[in-house]
Amino acid sequence: MSETDATNLGGADARALTGLNPANAVPSDKRGMESDVAAGKESEIAEQTGPPAPGTRRPRRKPVAPDVAEQHEAAPSDTEIELKLVVDPEQLAGFNEASIIAANARSKGSRKHLKTIYYDTPEQKLRRQGLTLRVRQSGTRFTQTVKTESDDDPLTRGEWEASVPSTAPDVALAAPFIPAKLRDDLERHALEPVFTSDIHRHQRLIDLPSGTVEVAFDHGLLNAGERALPVNEIELELKAGSASAIYELALRLAEHGPVRPSIQAKSERGFDLAEDAPPTAPKPRKLRLDPSVPLDDVFAQILRACLHHLLQSLPAAEDGRDVEGVHQLRVALRRLRSALHLMRSVGSLSKLELLRSEAKWLASNLSAAREWDIFQSQTLPAIAKGCPSVAGFDTLDEVAEKRRSAAYRQVRGVLSDRRCATFVLSLGAWIEARGWRSDIAPENLSELAEPAIAFAQRTLSAQYAKVLKRGRHLKSMGPEQRHRLRLAVKKLRYGTDFLLPLCGQGKSVKRFRDRLIELQEELGSYNDMATTASLLSGLGVEAPNGGTAAAAIAGWQAHGMVSAEGRLRDAWRNFAKAKVPWAQDAKA
Repeated sequence: MSETDATNLGGADARALTGLNPANAVPSDKRGMESDVAAGKESEIAEQTGPPAPGTRRPRRKPVAPDVAEQHEAAPSDTEIELKLVVDPEQLAGFNEASIIAANARSKGSRKHLKTIYYDTPEQKLRRQGLTLRVRQSGTRFTQTVKTESDDDPLTRGEWEASVPSTAPDVALAAPFIPAKLRDDLERHALEPVFTSDIHRHQRLIDLPSGTVEVAFDHGLLNAGERALPVNEIELELKAGSASAIYELALRLAEHGPVRPSIQAKSERGFDLAEDAPPTAPKPRKLRLDPSVPLDDVFAQILRACLHHLLQSLPAAEDGRDVEGVHQLRVALRRLRSALHLMRSVGSLSKLELLRSEAKWLASNLSAAREWDIFQSQTLPAIAKGCPSVAGFDTLDEVAEKRRSAAYRQVRGVLSDRRCATFVLSLGAWIEARGWRSDIAPENLSELAEPAIAFAQRTLSAQYAKVLKRGRHLKSMGPEQRHRLRLAVKKLRYGTDFLLPLCGQGKSVKRFRDRLIELQEELGSYNDMATTASLLSGLGVEAPNGGTAAAAIAGWQAHGMVSAEGRLRDAWRNFAKAKVPWAQDAKA
């Protein structure tokens, strides 16, 4: 894709890609929207007249009754649907003047000074259970909030609020939302402050054809002991209508200036700050799919899970201190491309291909960082330990660190690029609008309404056959052919991650999955050793004293490829013998 094409992905073309032009946005229920507008006014009046009595639940807006089954509608009172846009501090105020805000804001909004204390036990038992508890002060009002981590939906979190008389937490009010075993622990271990936030917020309601979004322009600090972290972000929270409204607004704001989409909560950043730890990059969660649900719903669930994993990985990849950051971001992009590839079988999807192209572009800019991460954290230390008499490993490590630092500068540059933000936001909008429907021929639309199990069996059979074909002559394959086999195995691995849950949880499923993972790992190890030579080729020029160490690494890896041959062939034989679990008779 040319740079011109990439630029065109923003602006009106980005909205066309996602089907989110106001003219063709799916309208929410009109009566529901009107009632929500009224509720919004009542909420604003309530804020001016003072807080409810301590210990009472704060009333929140009711959700709009969904009139389009596939739309992700406004959340019930115990859920929030929210996306953040991280911006440069000197540009934050300017976003308030963006045309999309000026044209659709209900009023000039309100300004608040929010002081918040986040609590946990000394062992952070709440955080380990995916819970956060905070008490926030706004004027004379104190609100206690319990939040839960999102599942596979990138925008959704559980949220429960109650008024309290001071900044001290009230565990009794939070008890209904805390697991029983953890409640017992809280009786023995008192909650203590972990960090605080001091945020100045300008809050406005934006009415769009697809929904109402509360926009909060936040700037301030997170504080943990002597450490502090600035906050400069725009929070977009759905109040009524479809989640596509969030992405529509975010895309328009991205036209106004540089933004970085994020789902990283202030609580996550605060806990990391308190521990002086890098952001985490979790592995993707296992999908749980009902084989009877329509294929259309399965596509939406898979894509949301891919987007969730991608958004979770962005902070750690940008931070760079944990090598899992870039690794998980690359995994997320490969999974996304595999998911989009699966969808091609239902018809020609031009917009899908554009998203796959952008995912490939982003992934290509992460490759060097991952290769140097592996070299520095795994390859070089292991060989240096095995060859203690060889000199020059320290010199190689110094040069490798320079290469790694340059690669991470490239990563940060591409993640802050407008093209990256537009890709992520366009993907989210396309998912919420189910944009694939508009690309599929009318005669093929009926396939989306059929149970997904038939599609899963057909697709996995085709991917499995391709792997068997590419691995037929494994013994005589060269590195390039084995690399192509590895790519086919990865596609099957991600395909099984997505679709195998539709086939049940029997022993045959676990057996096949274990053997597939073993084969993928052996091929991955072989590929890592094969690519070491390209990394070593330039190091000798910058590290003339490391020539002996470089030769030792090359020899070690060559020997390793030979010794790995037996394990790889065994893994292939075990995989080829495994019974496919999606066959009708493979239930045992």
